[in-house]
Amino acid sequence: MNNKLTLGIFGFGVVGQGLHDIIKTKNLNLAIKRFVIKHPEKERTLPAALFTTDASSILDDPEVNTVVELIDDATAAFEIVSTALRSGKNVVSANKKMIANHLEELVDIQHQHGTSLLYEGAVCGSIPIIRNLEEYYDNELLHSVTGIFNGSSNYILSKIFNENLAYSTALKQAQDLGFAETDPTLDVGGYDAKFKLAIVASHAYGLYIAPDAILNIGIDKLGAQDIQFAREKNFKIKLIPTAREINDKAVILYVLPKLVLPDNILYGVENEYNGVQVKAAFADEQFFYGKGAGGHPTGSAVLSDIAALRYGYRYEYKKHLGAGGLTYSTDWDLTVYLRYADEQLIETLGFSSISERYYANNFKYVIGRINLGNILKNREAINRDGVFMAEIA
Repeated sequence: MNNKLTLGIFGFGVVGQGLHDIIKTKNLNLAIKRFVIKHPEKERTLPAALFTTDASSILDDPEVNTVVELIDDATAAFEIVSTALRSGKNVVSANKKMIANHLEELVDIQHQHGTSLLYEGAVCGSIPIIRNLEEYYDNELLHSVTGIFNGSSNYILSKIFNENLAYSTALKQAQDLGFAETDPTLDVGGYDAKFKLAIVASHAYGLYIAPDAILNIGIDKLGAQDIQFAREKNFKIKLIPTAREINDKAVILYVLPKLVLPDNILYGVENEYNGVQVKAAFADEQFFYGKGAGGHPTGSAVLSDIAALRYGYRYEYKKHLGAGGLTYSTDWDLTVYLRYADEQLIETLGFSSISERYYANNFKYVIGRINLGNILKNREAINRDGVFMAEIA
């Protein structure tokens, strides 16, 4: 049945405004009753009567049957979402940090109260990867899910490699366009991609993995020497999260910059676009491509979830039922490029083999094999100034 939805929306930022822009062009069986916002003094494009700072005006309103959560504060978002679900309201959220950190608890709340939480907009913008993992790949053995999950960092890298912009200039452009926040750490540090990866892993492999247990190395320490090295070898650098099943028993998860060659499909994914590769036992390899940043692309994913709630849709988390003996592991060797300053770091990281080594006055690097667990254990040392690491495909 096409049930009428009465929406209460938390947040009227880039995504909230993008969502409203789309809704007003559609003839849908829904109505927006109220927006809860943080700064009432800001000028809005809608009537003032639609806005309030009182969360209870939505959470305690029996007429509101659907809550849409689009705020930045992950702690406040969890309180909003969990309260709404417990009170019998369905929820759509785009807060990947909140979902990644509380997914198991949120699934339990849904089961206890018969409510539905949908969050396609939290992962890869306009690309419907969660719905596909839930429905299309529900009976598939997935070898890997990987790709470009963060439009902000990809925009910066595209400008560096395609237009020869400096990192700081490319970052400023991304901020001016609304692709990156004033504090860009979540994007360029690989945290945003890690939160999305944790959510993807749950739907792909049936595992709840705390984000803190997943390695993330970002592009914030990318230097001119690394860019020169990549260009000389005909590589581009992309920030790539990876979920991969190994040995039919375990799943590895990590976020690393990656040196990719032109024959890699991700080489041509540019600017704010995302690309997701799924390798499956029976469906083989498939690729999803679309905008991963911006109000309208993310707003379209949020609206898709809202529309699905009209028909009673909910995630079934089927992979959790059949996860069997799969476990999370960091015991896997990767081939990496490492620029470093202190020789002690090479010994600390414990390379099992080194295939290439270069020394110069202001530039030293090695290429070799290293255990993922060793990288994770020493990630603070790798995140220091003067150090940059990237996986080599």
